[in-house]
Amino acid sequence: MDILTLLDDDSSIVSFPRVYTQFQEAMSDENTSFSEIGDIIVYDAGLSARLLRIVNSAFYGFPQKIETISHAIGVIGTRQLSDLMLSAIVIDKFKSIPESMINMESFWQHSIACGLIARELASQKENLDPEKFFTAGMLHDIGQIILCMKLPQLSLKVLLELQSRHEPLHELECEELGFDHAELGGKLLNKWNLSEFHVETTTFHHEPAKAPNYSMETSIIYLADILANTMKWGCSGESKIPSILDANVWEIIQLPNRISLSELKEKIQASYDETVSLFLQKA
Repeated sequence: MDILTLLDDDSSIVSFPRVYTQFQEAMSDENTSFSEIGDIIVYDAGLSARLLRIVNSAFYGFPQKIETISHAIGVIGTRQLSDLMLSAIVIDKFKSIPESMINMESFWQHSIACGLIARELASQKENLDPEKFFTAGMLHDIGQIILCMKLPQLSLKVLLELQSRHEPLHELECEELGFDHAELGGKLLNKWNLSEFHVETTTFHHEPAKAPNYSMETSIIYLADILANTMKWGCSGESKIPSILDANVWEIIQLPNRISLSELKEKIQASYDETVSLFLQKA
């Protein structure tokens, strides 16, 4: 089966709303002001309101309220706002997957948990931008959604086999399809013209040592994914049998000894519920 066929025959999958395209174009023009960039987003009232709620939430924890999009850009920067937009737009883009295939609320709960954990792990390292790790965590399983949309019968077969065989989902996918959701997700992010960082952390999030340029960053997503599953924050369809952590990951990441998983869980829990509500637009 040709993996690219799943993407190339459906323009709705590889296209983004005009507001995001205009935002990216404005960002690439060094003469565009924060105010002008903010005006682009304001035209989408729903997106604008949600972004402001996120920026003013425990997700960032700023002491003073941020009133406008241009103010938000000045505080967090265009790159971080772009990542927040991307996360919000992707959630809105994929809403109609049948419950018989995958519970989308639980799927995004897992993705958000993975993003928050990855963000916190990255903050323990010097010279990393923790914010982009949140987006990487949000997107790491995006290929599963595409499989459910484009190959529902085969996807359901794999998910049913998972219940009896208790093997890693990505291995069953490779056995049935010749590729897995991680590889498919990476191809999609490449179609979206996202950075090499995002493409690699998605493509290799089950085998981070194989990432050619971002093995350490991909290892953070790999570890965050396993921790999110262990903490039972949502479910992306993976086996309920706990994953065996690759011991090499600790060596690749080289996290400080002071980090405690119990403290990490407590810290993430403080913002998890609110972040889920904001991104999933729950009251």
